[in-house]
Amino acid sequence: MPVFCETFFRGIEPTTSIKSRIAYAFDLRSFLHYLVEESFEEPFNGKTPKEVTLEMMENITPVQIEKFLEYLSFYSLPHYKNPDEFVTYTNGNSGKARKLSTLRTFYKYFYKKEMVKKNPALLVDIPKIKEKPIVRLEVDEVANLLDLLEDPKGMTDTQKKFHQRTKERDMAMIVLLLGTGIRVSEFVGLDLSHFDFKNNSFKITRKGGSQVVLYFSDEVANVLENYLEVRDEITPLPGHEDAMFLSLQRKRMGVSAVQKLIKKYTQIITPLKNISPHKLRSTFGTNLYRESGDIYLVADVLGHKDVNTTKKHYAEISDEQRRKAAKMIKLRDDDDKGDLNE
Repeated sequence: MPVFCETFFRGIEPTTSIKSRIAYAFDLRSFLHYLVEESFEEPFNGKTPKEVTLEMMENITPVQIEKFLEYLSFYSLPHYKNPDEFVTYTNGNSGKARKLSTLRTFYKYFYKKEMVKKNPALLVDIPKIKEKPIVRLEVDEVANLLDLLEDPKGMTDTQKKFHQRTKERDMAMIVLLLGTGIRVSEFVGLDLSHFDFKNNSFKITRKGGSQVVLYFSDEVANVLENYLEVRDEITPLPGHEDAMFLSLQRKRMGVSAVQKLIKKYTQIITPLKNISPHKLRSTFGTNLYRESGDIYLVADVLGHKDVNTTKKHYAEISDEQRRKAAKMIKLRDDDDKGDLNE
C-alpha cells in the first residue's frame, strides 16, 4: 500500500479498534486495486498501488467513486498471501456502504490534517440498505434453550458425549450472554480476575478500549459459580491461566468457537432461526426494554454511544403496548359523560 496509508493508520490508531483498522485496510486495498487495475483512467493507468500519491487521491471525482461502488458488486483481488491467486468477492448495498464509509473516514482524516483540500466521498450518496427483520429468541425459546443445556434430550449421541464434558461451561457462557448482553468480542476477553462475586459485577473492555463495570443477577451468579467449581479442576496451558472460559484444549475460547457453540444448541430448539452471539445480545436488549421501558438504560448497559441505535433495534412497539396506549388517553371523565347523558 502507498506510504500515505501508514500515516492514516497511525493517525486513527488512538480512536479505533484493531478490527476496525483491519477492515479499513481491506477496503482501501480494494479501492487502490480498482484505481490501478480496473478504472483505466489517468493518472492511475499503468501504476502500481504503491505508486499512488495523496495528490492523485485528492483529485479523484465523486463519479469515479460511484464507478468503484458499481464495480464492487462482483470483483476479484489477489490473495494477500499468494498474489498469483485471485479471490472473488461480491457486495450488496451494505458492503458498498461500509466501503464508502471507509473512504469518507480516509479523506476526513487528511482533510483535518490539511493534507487534502476536499473530500469527494462526501458527495457520493450512501447506497440504500434494506432493513432486515431483527432476529432474537422469544421468551419460550430462551426457556427451551436452558432446558436443553440441563437435559440434552434433543442432541445426537456425539453431541451428548461432548456435552457431558462441557455442560457447566456451556451453560455459564450462554447464561452470561443472555443475562448481560455483552458483545462476543467483550466476552472472549474475560478473565477470572475481572469478576467480583461479592457485588455480582465484572469488568469488560468495550469497543475502542474503554473499560466499564457491569452487573449480573443472582441467577447468573449461581450458574457461573457452578462452572468455576469445574474450571478449578482444569490446568490451563501457559498464557491462558486467567482466561474465564477455556476450550477442551485448555486454551482461551475465541470468537469462532463461541459462535459455533451457540449455533449448535440453538439449531436444535429453533432450526429456522440463525442465532449468533449478537442475536443473544438482541434478546437481552429487547427483554431489558420490555421490563424497564427505559431506552436510555438499555443504551447504557449495551454500550451504545447513540441512543437512536438502541431505539432502532430494541424499542419495538408490540400490539399489546399499542392497545395499552389507546386505553391511557381519556377524552372525557366518566362524570362528564354522565352529565351529557342527562
